[in-house]
Amino acid sequence: MHCWGEIPLPTSARNKSTEERSQLERNISAVSAGRETVAFVQKDGKGFFLFQGGNRGDKQKPRAFTLGKDRIRRLSCGESHIVLVSQKGKIFQLNCQESPSIPRSLNLCDKEVIQIACGDYHSIALTKVGQVFCWGQNSSGQLGLGKKVPSTSNPSLLWTLAEIPLARVAAGGGHSFALTLTGVVLAWGRNSKGQLGLGDVENEYFPIAVKSLRQQKTVYISCGEEHTAILTKGGLVFTFGAGQYGQLGHNSVRDELWPRLVAELWGAEVSQIACGRHHTLAYISSLKKVYACGRGEQGQLGSGMTCDQYVPLPVQELEDCYRSHCIERITAGGNQSFVFCSAVQTFKDSCIWTEDIICTLDDKLISKWVSKCDSKSWNTIKREINTIFSSASCLNGSFLKQGHQSMPDKLSVDLSLARLSFEKLAKEEKVMNKVESVVIEKLVPSLLPLVAGTEGHGVYLILPELMRVMTTHENCRDLSFAFASAVLRLHPPCLATLEDIWSKLPDTFFKSLVKVFHTVSTRYLHQICTKMWTQCSENWDLFTKTVEVLQKLYEVNLRAGRKIDDKNFYISEVKLLFQTFNKIHPESMMLLVKNGLMCVYSLTAYPCILDMDTKCLLFKSYIYIVIEQNAYHPIRHNNLFVNRSSLLTDTIKQLRDVPRNYSWPLQVKFAEEYGIDYGGVSQEFFSIAAKELHSARPTMFQFFEDSRLVWFISNGCDLDMFYLLGVLYGMALYNFCIMNLQFPVALFKKLLGIPTTLEDLEELSPVEACGLKDLLAEDEDFVEELYLDFTARGHELVPCGREIPVTKYNRQQYVDAYVHYVFNTSVQKEFDNFSKGFSAGCPNTKWKMFLPGELMAFLTGNINYEWEELRKNAKYKSYEPTDENIQNFWSVFTELSEQQKKNFLSYMTGSDRLPVGGLSRLHLTIANANKADPDIYYPVASTCYSILYLPNYSSIDILREKFLHAIKFYEEFGEA
Repeated sequence: MHCWGEIPLPTSARNKSTEERSQLERNISAVSAGRETVAFVQKDGKGFFLFQGGNRGDKQKPRAFTLGKDRIRRLSCGESHIVLVSQKGKIFQLNCQESPSIPRSLNLCDKEVIQIACGDYHSIALTKVGQVFCWGQNSSGQLGLGKKVPSTSNPSLLWTLAEIPLARVAAGGGHSFALTLTGVVLAWGRNSKGQLGLGDVENEYFPIAVKSLRQQKTVYISCGEEHTAILTKGGLVFTFGAGQYGQLGHNSVRDELWPRLVAELWGAEVSQIACGRHHTLAYISSLKKVYACGRGEQGQLGSGMTCDQYVPLPVQELEDCYRSHCIERITAGGNQSFVFCSAVQTFKDSCIWTEDIICTLDDKLISKWVSKCDSKSWNTIKREINTIFSSASCLNGSFLKQGHQSMPDKLSVDLSLARLSFEKLAKEEKVMNKVESVVIEKLVPSLLPLVAGTEGHGVYLILPELMRVMTTHENCRDLSFAFASAVLRLHPPCLATLEDIWSKLPDTFFKSLVKVFHTVSTRYLHQICTKMWTQCSENWDLFTKTVEVLQKLYEVNLRAGRKIDDKNFYISEVKLLFQTFNKIHPESMMLLVKNGLMCVYSLTAYPCILDMDTKCLLFKSYIYIVIEQNAYHPIRHNNLFVNRSSLLTDTIKQLRDVPRNYSWPLQVKFAEEYGIDYGGVSQEFFSIAAKELHSARPTMFQFFEDSRLVWFISNGCDLDMFYLLGVLYGMALYNFCIMNLQFPVALFKKLLGIPTTLEDLEELSPVEACGLKDLLAEDEDFVEELYLDFTARGHELVPCGREIPVTKYNRQQYVDAYVHYVFNTSVQKEFDNFSKGFSAGCPNTKWKMFLPGELMAFLTGNINYEWEELRKNAKYKSYEPTDENIQNFWSVFTELSEQQKKNFLSYMTGSDRLPVGGLSRLHLTIANANKADPDIYYPVASTCYSILYLPNYSSIDILREKFLHAIKFYEEFGEA
């Protein structure tokens, strides 16, 4: 070891002969120096230190210290304290001002320590399982525990870094750093000189990423009193912080608030760096030279002089060493510098010792566990499994992508490696059982609601891969529930980050993630279905946790543009569960509603598991249950009395003038017409109302010729009309009727609180959308030549929009503002009133479980006419399918034009549009009218029950004549 600077060795050593002094230096294995303290560890595991504070006459006297039977492995010095690590990973602290100097054991919850770092008055320790403990002063936030946390002499867990795989910790005078395995630099503490590299001089009380270093692959950090140096994988050195002595190496004494490359060292690959209090060392192995810069008052630069150096220069005192020895490592302290040399090249050019790395899982370790689990090594294997699988940090560090540089928009986890590793582990049940128990009992409960950075989220991607190979294990249910609970405990910003990571997963892994939660949720629900309700409340609690995570994955899938098909989320057991409750005796209905069925309807909070049919079933059944709950009271109706010729006017007047409860079932009565409304009359009412509203569209709607769709128009029209229109539309939904107002999907997105996009404008107004798409696709230099400004349809999209030209830089903002104006700004009052009316007209809020397209299909029906389904599902009363009259009917029906078939549909149901499910859900019944002289009668349709009363005609010609006349004038031949 070579050393220079202020009192690097005691006087007794200096007075020895050169040979004796060399022997003493060779016997030293580790050294550290603080502002007032220099400490050494000898190769026999004992140590001594020199304390320069207090009585200056004592500063030359070395004071020995030991750890008893244990050996000292590491040490680090603060201003007047020394932190020691034993060979067994135990940690001790020695106060240099106390006499005798006896190291005090510190409690780190029996964690094995692999690294330590001391600032002037604080200390940091990194454990084998990746946890960071801090203690000492916290006046500037150097403990990273928050501004309000007081200084402490007891090590405290730095919880914000608990799940991040760390490579190294470092400490300066009053600031601290941590380096992740992927090269992210985290800083906290005093920042008065910019020593945190954040571009300001504000102290940080929690670890924060140094974003300016994200592009660099940092491999080492060293701190001085008020400056910091970092070394990249490519051998570049960046420095920042205080520069008054030239310690930054930039040929100036200016402070640097941002990391700045040391240009004088550029071109040669730096192998190691070390910072003293006000100086910096750098070792270039290819040149076999150590360079120094900064303060030289105490000779710490090794130049033979005591002046400062503003640029890194070779250390002159090592000229002889360069020729005869190889440099192993360099160290700098308060005002000292140390170089460890060897006659033989034994030290690899690396700044991170392999024994300093946190525990991680690799293929070699897996092979050992699987092959030796039945041998005497089992106890050792159990300890290793417990170490790795109880720590999120260790797991996160086990499956990092090779050469990955952590960036906010990139995934650092190698999921293929994780999948392969767990598949190997699953081959040995004994090992897998131990892994499962550790994960369930220790790892998952330790996961924190707050996660710092994207790297800490890795465990939330890794554990599902473990759950994937555990699907046949009984413990998989317990782990799924515990893991789902951990996900749902995450604070909203952390959960949002996880969801963003999910959205970026490759489709294969995203589908696998969904399958894990889908499988477990299905099992829970199956158990609920096969047990009495009173026995399955626990399973219900388990189910709601896992299905809530499944719902979040579903929402991520939607936002990501449907990475996988919606059917991957559907759980068919929901229908079984619903049927199970419906089979219970009606007398138990009220108890059922109170104890169970309402929980079944709570499934609407998780629409991802419901296909369209199930959603419709739940929506309708919920309304029936609400009516059933009022069974002890006279059933009231929401009555409307209208004339066909003035239907819309009559309706608006009654809705406006007559108070009503929209939760009561609708009953429509046409003036001077016979019929009781069991649904068919209501459907016909809404069909006619829709037609009349279309004829009134110039006052309320803008009609788009290119799409044949309508949108609201703001022309000073009575806003109450939009409210009543919303009421009418909501009533149609509440009463399961189709009402096609030719709105785009955008309306239903807005009702559901989903933002509209350019694609929605493309549906409503293809011409406008095409122009905007062309604008985004235009050559950048051509955009300005279009002479556009921030206006649309004569209105400013933003304040002073006419004065803001559209350029290649703001064209996306222009397009977004244009879409926002069309769907929101221009019709805000009209839509708000419509939306309020819609919610009033449909008091069953379960409609919110539908997706926009599903809600649109429910309300407007569809036009996928598969006419063969009508005959396939037809039933007969007083007829047989082989009867001549029935055969003639279907022959005539086949001859009909498409429009005539639609007229028949209106004739039978009150609407020419199909309900959800199409014609397969329309169960037509053809009944014999049983007339004495059938040839003089026309067919009659019961729209409420889809029954066609068909006289038994004597010939196909008479059937054709009567049938065609009936569907041509269908409004006159229907009955309720």
